[in-house]
Amino acid sequence: MPKMKTHKSTRKRFKVSGTGKLMRPKGSMNHLRRKKQPRTLRMATQYFEAPDGERKRVKSLLPGAGIK
Repeated sequence: MPKMKTHKSTRKRFKVSGTGKLMRPKGSMNHLRRKKQPRTLRMATQYFEAPDGERKRVKSLLPGAGIK
């Protein structure tokens, strides 16, 4: 059986924490940054835990990542 391949764009967008949680950044940070509040910009640089539905989908795209 062939190896399972990692989905490369998913690997760039998500991180797995040390305890196995799937972490993702907030959206809306690609353009129009001058209009946004400083608090919004700070919050967008942090990573937050992904919801359950997203976790199931990403787990299939990142085999061997250790997602719980």
